[in-house]
Amino acid sequence: MSEYPTGTLMAGKRGLIMGVANKNSIAWAIAQQLAAQGAEIAFTYQGDKLLRRVKPLAESVGSDVLLDCDVTNDDQMDATFKALADRWGRIDFLVHAIAFAGKDQLSGSFVESTTRDGFKSALDISAYSFVDAARRASEIMNDDGAMVTLTYLGSERVVPNYNVMGVAKAALEACTRYIAADLGPRGIRVNAISAGPIKTLAAAGIGSGRHMFRFNKAAAAMQDNTDPKGVAGAALYLLSELGASCTGETHHVDGGFHAIGMPQEGPLRESLES
Repeated sequence: MSEYPTGTLMAGKRGLIMGVANKNSIAWAIAQQLAAQGAEIAFTYQGDKLLRRVKPLAESVGSDVLLDCDVTNDDQMDATFKALADRWGRIDFLVHAIAFAGKDQLSGSFVESTTRDGFKSALDISAYSFVDAARRASEIMNDDGAMVTLTYLGSERVVPNYNVMGVAKAALEACTRYIAADLGPRGIRVNAISAGPIKTLAAAGIGSGRHMFRFNKAAAAMQDNTDPKGVAGAALYLLSELGASCTGETHHVDGGFHAIGMPQEGPLRESLES
């Protein structure tokens, strides 16, 4: 029995999920929810190490479509989307969950730690890759399809040590709006989900991570950290017919953290002192 709500919202739908790293990935939670609703899913990975992690996960949701793809390599991107076209002809959805910045860029002062190469790499992998994937996906996507990417509140507000990744996520959100405008006439909807902190492989690379989780739990309206199932549910809404007429949005799934100007003193003090 799936731990995710089952149904037929995605029955007959096929699509690509880019960015599953392991069983704790937000992209994997989304994959499980879409599969539980009947979707057929293809996955990308990068290199043999990630293949060993992703292959058993893909098999558990009935997928044998695994495509080696470095998003900075045009030939591999060409091959990925050609393989999808050869396998299925058309697709219905795209999930983009790819981001990267060097660990040396994610601690201390933003001004002091951000290098030219680090800046270019973060923007290329974390933002441009969505533009590139969206363009290629749109060429084989059915009208009325949908795309979702993942972002974080560090795009809107300063989060210690998030640094250049916050700038990259801000660019990603702007890209989402521009892509939505371009593809809207075809009925293709494009949205971003701004998830609260979740203990993923990516989060482990950010300095002062423990403080981030404690602060978010204390300051969020729900006084809890973000549940991956909530993000997966939001993705289902945005990728299915439930999300009709919703495009160009950055949808927050963070227990209400983004809505709070000043948290209650008691829970915050208790959390930060623990």
